[in-house]
Amino acid sequence: MKIEGIIPAMVTPFTAEGEVDEAGLRALVRRLLAGGVHGLFPTGSTGEAYVLTHAERERVIAAVAEETAGRVPVMAGAGLPSTRESIRAARAAERAGADALSVIVPAFVPPSAEELYAHFAAIADSVSIPTLLYNHPLRTQITIPPEVVTRLTAAHNVIGIKDSSGQLALTMSYIAAGPAGFGVMAGMDSLILATLVMGGSGAVAASAGIFPEKVVAVYERYRAGDLEGARKAQYALHPLRQVFAMGTFPAVIKEALAQIGHPAGPVRGPAGPLGEADRRRLAAILARLREA
Repeated sequence: MKIEGIIPAMVTPFTAEGEVDEAGLRALVRRLLAGGVHGLFPTGSTGEAYVLTHAERERVIAAVAEETAGRVPVMAGAGLPSTRESIRAARAAERAGADALSVIVPAFVPPSAEELYAHFAAIADSVSIPTLLYNHPLRTQITIPPEVVTRLTAAHNVIGIKDSSGQLALTMSYIAAGPAGFGVMAGMDSLILATLVMGGSGAVAASAGIFPEKVVAVYERYRAGDLEGARKAQYALHPLRQVFAMGTFPAVIKEALAQIGHPAGPVRGPAGPLGEADRRRLAAILARLREA
């Protein structure tokens, strides 16, 4: 299996009462597939996996896999603070029909390079589906060393890494650390084109959950050799990415979906909705993007 293209980091739709909205989730899958995406990523940070129970995570993955019906790969988030619980989540994701896993660096403890290697190796070896590492130092305070990536790809079923560091030099180090066919995916939507130009495979993009066709355009135009078209498509996304910090993540994404007519319900506490001023600012940006 090869990880490539544009894979939306999906929100988890909730009802007004805060329960998983399976009908809304399936509708979201259909909308994203219609937008031309190359895979789907449920139960990640955008999907509020940190406030889902084990049973809810498995239910979400199963619904996404069933609705997708093999048309694109489903890569499920399975990273939890402990190795043991991550293995439990990984096995549940495989059981639910995921094609691959995404495993983030564990939070709360600062693992050494050797501890990181052992953690990821144990999770990858607990299932038969492949694993994509997830580097997000802004949230975990730890960076996966490139040499750990090299060791994991050599001895375990690790096929790629999502890099949300925002540091292109580090992304390049991951590209160099992996073997041929190793998928390095941008995790910062503002660096999709830069990652592709440097030899990366695509992006796991939260903005693709709002405007999938606009994010897919960056990838498809680049692959077609239209560098100027890809550059324009990348710049068009910049205002949307800039507003992601307005509210507690992923409140901005859910508010954006509601404003464009595809509501996904509220975020779960402790996160809350956007304030009125931020909603107005977001509405103006969305209006410009829809006209572009």
